Amino acid sequence: MSKRDELIVKYAADLKDKCGVTPDMDLLTKVTIGCGPSIYNTDSSTVAGSQQSELDTVKNNFLIKKLGLTDSKDLDAGIDAVMEKYGRSNKTKHRAVVYYLLAVHFKKESVYN
Repeated sequence: MSKRDELIVKYAADLKDKCGVTPDMDLLTKVTIGCGPSIYNTDSSTVAGSQQSELDTVKNNFLIKKLGLTDSKDLDAGIDAVMEKYGRSNKTKHRAVVYYLLAVHFKKESVYN
């Protein structure tokens, strides 16, 4: 099993155990691939949910640039909902899981087709 495949299994477990979501493995795989090499770096593979600059990066680079959404308060509310779902007290929020949850939240799974 490749390193990426191992990470996808880990992300799927997070979605099930921490978020109560049964993941669409095809979508999760595509989201993970879309994250590129950042998933292999300890710092960039996670999202600091309590750090506003990190949340702004998620909004600008993922929601606006990747998913093609328009900047609005709805984006902040969506990020907030995903952070709540993942668990604010959970220190390790994997970027691929956050992006997966955001894509589903905003019904933008088609971006990965």
